[in-house]
This record gives sequence, structure tokens and C-alpha cells, in this order.
Amino acid sequence: PAELLDVPALLLAGPLACQRLFDAAFVPRLEVEGVFFDVFDDVLLLHFPFEAPQGTLNRFAVLNSDFCHGSTPPFRWNCAPGAHARSPGNTQAYHGPHRIESRTMRVCVVGSGGREHALVWRLAQDPAVSEVVAVPGNPGIAALARCVSGSVTDPEGLLAVVDAESIDLTVVGPEAALDAGVADLFRAKGHPIVGPGRYAAALESSKAFAKDFMAAAGIPTARFLTCRSADAALEAVSGAAFGFPVVVKADGLAGGKGVVVAATREEAEAAVREVMVDRRFGDAGNTVVIEECLVGPEVSFFVLADGTRAIPLGTAQDHKRLSDNDEVPNTGGMGAFAPSPLVTPEMEALVMNTIVQPVVDGMAAHGGYRGFLYVSLMLTSDGPKVIEFNVRFGDPETQVIWPLLSGPVAETLLAAAQGDVSGHTLSLRQGACVGVVLAAPGYPAGPQTGGAIDGLDAPPSTADTIVFHAGTAVRGGRLVTAGGRVVTVVGRGDSIGQARSRAYDALAAIRFDGMQYRTDIGRKAQAATAE
Repeated sequence: PAELLDVPALLLAGPLACQRLFDAAFVPRLEVEGVFFDVFDDVLLLHFPFEAPQGTLNRFAVLNSDFCHGSTPPFRWNCAPGAHARSPGNTQAYHGPHRIESRTMRVCVVGSGGREHALVWRLAQDPAVSEVVAVPGNPGIAALARCVSGSVTDPEGLLAVVDAESIDLTVVGPEAALDAGVADLFRAKGHPIVGPGRYAAALESSKAFAKDFMAAAGIPTARFLTCRSADAALEAVSGAAFGFPVVVKADGLAGGKGVVVAATREEAEAAVREVMVDRRFGDAGNTVVIEECLVGPEVSFFVLADGTRAIPLGTAQDHKRLSDNDEVPNTGGMGAFAPSPLVTPEMEALVMNTIVQPVVDGMAAHGGYRGFLYVSLMLTSDGPKVIEFNVRFGDPETQVIWPLLSGPVAETLLAAAQGDVSGHTLSLRQGACVGVVLAAPGYPAGPQTGGAIDGLDAPPSTADTIVFHAGTAVRGGRLVTAGGRVVTVVGRGDSIGQARSRAYDALAAIRFDGMQYRTDIGRKAQAATAE
């Protein structure tokens, strides 16, 4: 039986029909002691004792400091994405059983892709958020937030925007901004920001740094060799050290495309030459890491760290290859589903203890790790091992995890930015999400952009389908493709199978010339769970 709570609380809701306040989660015994209208213009206050199963109130603003573990929630509940709460500084109080003060937050999201659209989409619904500003944003984001021009790799320019907009919290999407040092500058100026400093960001921006860090911290990962010349790399892939298949990784940032799993020596040597001789990825290929090829299913594992501790944010599984059945070439990600059915509570605890906490501890002497950490795991017969780290949320994993994320998101992000997430938890709602990426022709090698997109002028707007923009732009009054991965179409459902059906039904309405997408996102997971 569900644990029952029996506490007096003051609940605050917006229009009741919008939030469906009295749903089936409440047990029948409920006594309203007082109803107060027009205290805050358009809200209704109820003061009553009640019994409700654990977690029932996660959707509500509960104005009781004991129940909220000392955290004062915002008093406004936004009923729709993009709704604006009362402006900062306009504080009113109800002098009844509890004193209530407004807490509205202005949030800046840095980035312009599908990941950032998903972040904005979720934050715009948060009752603690009055406005979201995006730098630079995209056409999809512009429907939910105010977009301001700027470069993600210009920390000083981003700081100027945050100062001008009186931003309370900045959330960084892309790794390039972190590698440029935006988090270091913001912290030096006293601006709360979700994202690690430049030293910690090297966990993603340098594969060699990450492997050395893992070796020093005792974090389980594949055997490796770092090579700083083509001759050394060619010797390393000769077969004697690692056998075949063998993994060749460009050291620096390569947009998720700098990894080759070579089945033969010829393929491995070709990969080395492409990276180090032909310099396909520029300076990112000055060094390569050669690794043994781990065997097992891959899982994306996400946490939020505050410099001392971390809390889990969910799991997903993505599909890196361009075509069905994982056929080459590699991409930045063609789709994902969440949560991963492979990660049990026991495995989550193991990953937190043997991988995540050692990262946080290892970074403590270097300014601490505050922000998202994305652990790419291989679930081997010897246990979970790290394939790589990313220092931000994944794309397209964000698009399937954040629609399921439950709890006070903005307050928890702010707590992490300020260095203390103790007492804060976020969890995934029951059900699943499946996201399918629609890519431009020529992706990933040479995407062709500028093609008109049809079907997004009136996108699916039900609660079960969401379209997140990535590579889109408005030119001549029309929405056109402007990047390799154009949009991610997400379906939500009670199961992976139901979510898959909704995603694929929704994408059928979208069209642009040369559109590429996989038809098997989540199919294996659906079969494995016998849906």
C-alpha cells in the first residue's frame, strides 16, 4: 500500500480545470476548511487537511515549509508552456496560516538545437519560472521563449546578455560553450550557471584527458593507448595490442562523429589517416585514442552535480548509426527512447557509487563539478564501463527524458548551480518517450540545407506528441532546413510501443526534400519488453 501523508497544507493552483487539481490520486477523505478568492488576482487558495499517496503533490505548489523540507516553492502555477508568472520583485503575501512570498525566476538557456528546445519547453512550464530567454534559440524555441542573438562560444557576450536581462539562472546546452569557459566567467561574476568549468569540461573536449582521469580515479573503462603521431597510431591499430574490432577516437570535439569502430586493420588505418593525416576534424585530430572494443548494450546515464554530490536524472538509449539495423555511418544521434529498461535500481546505485561520485570527488580540487554529467555506458559481462563522458545533456536524449522529468526542475537546477542539491530530487514519470530524428539529405557527411519544410505550421499539439526543432530557420517567410538534424519528433505513452506508434504517426505529417529517418527507433526495446 502507498505510504499515506496526513499534513495540513496550503495548496495553490491556477485555474483548476487547467491543472486538473482534484484527480484520482486523492483518496476520498478530503475536507476543505477555507476557500480564499482574489488573494492573488486569479488564483484559488485552499486550506485543508488531507490524506494522499506519496508523490501525489509533486505537481502542485505546496506552501508548507515542513512538507517541502524547508524549500519555499513559488506561489504561481503556470498552466501552459510560455505562461508568465508575476514579474520579479512584485511580492505579495497572504497573512494566514503560512506566509507566502512570490519567487519567480528568469532563466537563460544557451544553445540553438533540439536539446535546447527541450530544455526551454520544460522550463517554460515550471511554476518557478517567469520567463525564459534563449541565446540564440531557433524558430521552435521562439514560440516558448524570447530569443536573443549571440554566440555560444563568446562568454563575454553571453555575460552581457545575462546582465542586461537580469537573469537568475543560466543553463548551458552545448559543450562548445563550456569548453570556451563560460561557466568559469559566470561564477567569477556571481551568476548561477548549470555547467562545469573549463577544466572539468575537458572530460568531453579531450578523450585523452578523460581516459587519464578515469585511470587515476579507478573508474571502469576500456583499455586504451593515447597516440600523438600518425605513426604511433598506425602501430597501435596493427592488431597486436587490441585485436579487432578496435576503436579509433579523435581526441577533441568532433560533433559526435569522431569515433570509428574498425572491424579490420585496413579500416583502422584508414580511420587514423582520415583523422591525423587528412585532418577531417582539424585540431581535434592532433591526438587519437585507440581503445579495445567493449561488447554489450549501450546506455546513456544522466546526473546533476553540485560540486560535492550528484542526483540521477534518468536514462535513455540512443541510436547513433544513420540507417536501420545500425548500418553505417555514425552520426550525432538519429533517435532515442527513455527510460532504458536495462538499468535497474541496483545498477543505478552501482553507477552512482563507482563512476559518478569518483568524477565529482576527482574534480573537487579543480573548482568542483557543477552541472549535467552524461555517462555513456557499455553494460559488459564484467559490469558497466564508461565509453565516454559528456559534460552536458545529450541530444537526442534530452528530447525523450525531459518530457518525463517530474519535480521542481528550475529550483533543483538553481540549487546545483549554487552548490547544494541536498534535499532535492527529480524523477521520471511513469511511461516512456520515443524520439525520431528527421535529418537533411546528405547528412552526416555533407547535409544540404535550405529546403522548405511542410507540416510544421500546425504541428501535433496533443499531450502525447512533441516536435523539437534543431536545424531549422525562417527564410523568406518559410520554415526551412538549416542543419543536418532538422527536428526530433517525440511520442509519449504508457509503454515504449505506444510511444513509438505516436512518434511515427506524428512524423508522417512532416515533409522536406530528401528527408532521412530511421524506422526502427525503440523497436528492439519494444520487443524485449514483450509489448
